[in-house]
Amino acid sequence: MGATTPEGLVKAGIKKVLNDMGAWYFMPTMAGYGRAGIPDFIVCLKGRFLAIEAKRPGGKTTAWQDRELAAIQAAGGEAMVINDPETLREMLAEISHEG
Repeated sequence: MGATTPEGLVKAGIKKVLNDMGAWYFMPTMAGYGRAGIPDFIVCLKGRFLAIEAKRPGGKTTAWQDRELAAIQAAGGEAMVINDPETLREMLAEISHEG
């Protein structure tokens, strides 16, 4: 998905926020392999495990994505759906101050 699509722009913004905050992250690529519904970003910030699903404004998660996000939360991680990178920046600032 290119950076000029609405979701691509959200992902580019998320990358910028994560880099600005000094987070470690990677973006799993499935390409037909792996487990369906894995979030777009797997992140570690200040020792906390975060999973981020990027969606264009108004975009909806799939049932598989909902299942994976719930499983991450049940395991003690933080899982979120982000459609506005500035909202993410505010959330991560809170985490940075807690850690």
